[in-house]
Amino acid sequence: MRLRFTTRGSDSPWVSEVWSCVNDGVAEMTSAAGVRLGLVFWQQDGRAYAGVTGPETRAGTAPVPEGATFSGIEFAVGISLRAVPTPSLVDSGLGLPDTTHRFFRLGGDRWETPGPDDAEALVDRLVRAGALVRDPVVAELRRGGRPPVTPRTVERRFRAATGLAQGAVRQIERAREASVLLTGGAAVADVVTKLGYFDEPHLARATRRFVGRTPKQLRDGAIGTLNLNLDQTTS
Repeated sequence: MRLRFTTRGSDSPWVSEVWSCVNDGVAEMTSAAGVRLGLVFWQQDGRAYAGVTGPETRAGTAPVPEGATFSGIEFAVGISLRAVPTPSLVDSGLGLPDTTHRFFRLGGDRWETPGPDDAEALVDRLVRAGALVRDPVVAELRRGGRPPVTPRTVERRFRAATGLAQGAVRQIERAREASVLLTGGAAVADVVTKLGYFDEPHLARATRRFVGRTPKQLRDGAIGTLNLNLDQTTS
């Protein structure tokens, strides 16, 4: 039994990644913490569904409908929907109405459901219509720049755009990076040094909180079904 993920990057500055997934019999998965807004589309028992996914501040478990197929768009950090404030989506999500195999409704308008190969075309349409927005302060910050505003303004704008504090985003991203390295066989001590953790217990606390696994579980491959976009067999 497994979830078979396919993930690709994107040339669009609005998109972090595009993914698709097929459930071959998994009942539930561990949902790792994440910092991005997303759109997800799935089909089950001949019906089509769509939803908005929000940032998640800790790992949890999520049911996976048997036989369902999924596709999704993960937006870059700081991208938000004009119709839905991102802070209202933290540790939550939103089902979208009037979804068919061809269309879904968002912000009062009807949009064509994309496939994995034409996700950017949908994003372009959403941007042109003003349905997707980007805070330039957050974009500059993520590029490593120093926006010409006060630190207080930066933090306020960052929270408004992402639903999270800058520190929380850094912690979650670092824990996810650590988990990918550990799953790839990196030594725990090397990950601690590379990513700047204080010591191994601090790394362990971070991966348990944000990914739901210990470093040993990640290195040994005993991770069950985990949404780090890895093709994994359930334990």
